[in-house]
Amino acid sequence: MKTTKTDLSNLNPKQHEAVVCEDKRVLVLAGAGSGKTKTLLQKIIYLIEEKGVSPSSILAITFTKNATNEMMDRLIISADTSGKYEEILFSKSYSKIEKDKERFRQQKKYKWIDALTVKTFHSFCYSILRNDGVNEFDNKFKIIGDEKKVEEDELSKYIAPETVFEVVHKLLIEKCEDNDFLLLLKRYVLDYLVDKIHFEKNNNFPPKEGKFFTTLDGTRVRSKSEQFIADWLYRHSIKYEYEPLVKGVDFNFRPDFYIPEANLYLEHVSDKSYPIAGKEEQFEKGNLLYFKTYDSMTHDSALFNHTLDKIVKNRLPSNYHKNVSLSFREEFNGYHEYVKDFIQQVMRITDMIKVENQSTLSVLEKARKDQHERIRNFYELAIPIVDAYIHYTTNKSYLDFNDLISTCASLFKNHDDILKKYKAKYQYILVDEFQDVNNLQVDLIKLLLTQQTQLFCVGDDWQSIYGFRGSNIDYIVDFEKHFPNSTIIKLDQNYRSTQNIVGASNEVIKHNKFKVDKDIHSLKKSEHKIVVYSGNTEKENIEFCFDRVNELIKDGFNNDDILFLYRRSKMFSNYFFKFKNENVKVQGKTIHASKGLEAKAVFIIGLTEGNGGFPDIWLEDRIFQVIKTANRDLLLEEERRLFYVAITRAKDKLFLITEKGNESSFLKEIPETYTVKTSDSLKLNDDNVITCKNCFSQLEKLWIVCPYCGEKAII
Repeated sequence: MKTTKTDLSNLNPKQHEAVVCEDKRVLVLAGAGSGKTKTLLQKIIYLIEEKGVSPSSILAITFTKNATNEMMDRLIISADTSGKYEEILFSKSYSKIEKDKERFRQQKKYKWIDALTVKTFHSFCYSILRNDGVNEFDNKFKIIGDEKKVEEDELSKYIAPETVFEVVHKLLIEKCEDNDFLLLLKRYVLDYLVDKIHFEKNNNFPPKEGKFFTTLDGTRVRSKSEQFIADWLYRHSIKYEYEPLVKGVDFNFRPDFYIPEANLYLEHVSDKSYPIAGKEEQFEKGNLLYFKTYDSMTHDSALFNHTLDKIVKNRLPSNYHKNVSLSFREEFNGYHEYVKDFIQQVMRITDMIKVENQSTLSVLEKARKDQHERIRNFYELAIPIVDAYIHYTTNKSYLDFNDLISTCASLFKNHDDILKKYKAKYQYILVDEFQDVNNLQVDLIKLLLTQQTQLFCVGDDWQSIYGFRGSNIDYIVDFEKHFPNSTIIKLDQNYRSTQNIVGASNEVIKHNKFKVDKDIHSLKKSEHKIVVYSGNTEKENIEFCFDRVNELIKDGFNNDDILFLYRRSKMFSNYFFKFKNENVKVQGKTIHASKGLEAKAVFIIGLTEGNGGFPDIWLEDRIFQVIKTANRDLLLEEERRLFYVAITRAKDKLFLITEKGNESSFLKEIPETYTVKTSDSLKLNDDNVITCKNCFSQLEKLWIVCPYCGEKAII
């Protein structure tokens, strides 16, 4: 096997230590821009070239297909002395499909690269189950996901003909063939998704005539008790009129309910009812049949049902029909968007249950003990659907992405011969982005390890930003607890960003408690301070950014050199339209989507405090807390890590865009020594502050030139 000679001279001391380390459990804690991918790839080449390790005994696991492709590209470039592959890869004249084909051809050309196993967690488990999983699961299985088409790779060959949403929707409709389930679901949808009765009532905008509650037939009523009565009548197919106008002997009035086929009025008495003595007198004078019900009866639903049964049913014609067949389509006509929301919540808890490795029964039992009726009702409806989904997918030979990992782990646990095969095969297991692992993935890794296996993990706990997907930062922060007798090596040299940017990011992350301490430094001189701009309005902020982008382009920056980052997509909408209307082309991404990217100039927008800003502490619906409890402090720490990721995408220039008087608390965590603060009002009113017209750095009065960019100072 022929590879390039291993050259470790281009590694710094810490990278070198990591590459040559022979300890069996190694965590390389890599700061942002510290060359972690380079270190991991150099480790692979070193093992093959210097240690004589067979490439087939090396397993490198990534999280995304893009990361796998990047790893393959860099390995091929290291072997291709002609430089032709690198030219093709970065050429704009080749399409993505053409580049993918060339990658595959080059991979096959270099046998040592082709012999490596470089895969995502999902792709790795896919190949194991396809080849060796027949005793655990149908090895002709199909993959079910959110889409019917996925990026072309080995997983795309066996995609299920239906999506997860379509299956759950179908199963929900089947469950609704049971009238009781259908009506319970409709009651839940109306109460908690339409009326949102669990939210505090907005007295400034009360619903028409104070009717807060929707009945099963869509009538709006004033109280839960009246809703109960209306629903009881609807379930028994008894027609009624709500608050009909009755002409009394002395005055007109509106009883609560009238049941025509029983010629009966119902008056529900609560502590909120108007005095009914006058009504009762009119009932008597008009010789009208009426009955009263009371709020106290509703405390015992069985008693209330029995009372209504006695009052109403005995007065209906003997041939009155009792049962009716209800239709899902008709019952939820006009409410399908709300049903879609419910289905998405069911899909979310299905994922959580799998990632947290909990049984549906234990989750239901926990939910039944919750103090809130909404939570109890949700799980009584949701868990039967989750169980049906698990049964359906198994029956159809479908595996979703969590199933790929858990089924593979189950295969290893139940079939020792298969496990021994893979333990013997992989002597070196390398895991990239280790800060993003979840419970299922770590369980799988541990199953593959022997005392002789080297586990080499690379990651940065400061960049752990996928807790909402189930990743567990504890595995990297407490690595030694999960993998005893381990060695931890810290890559502390940042090659991407300037000293000001690295210094600011270090100071921000220091406010987190749940982390591994690192001292990241940069040798790249800062020509500019970080610009903090606070406009009075979003329009001012957009104009400021627009002007800066034009200046950068005039200075020779390309479109790809400028990156706009934001916490939520909606923050960028007005910026996008401004740039589009002015024919300026701008790269904009959510911070989550920017992971692994870098740019010469980065603008972080939306840095305001409170709802809709950044940090955006999102304590999710209590529904999800049944499965995994959220901690506000830990959520704030993840938000801060997200801010850290955003800052460290910048190579040279960083602009932080906020709102005057509503600045994000994160901005206060950056020492002033790294920043220059500017705003339109500051430039107009503060004669004591001098800023560089080129880079907006704050200058001293006696300075002739800006020390950050060299621009002549104008005093």
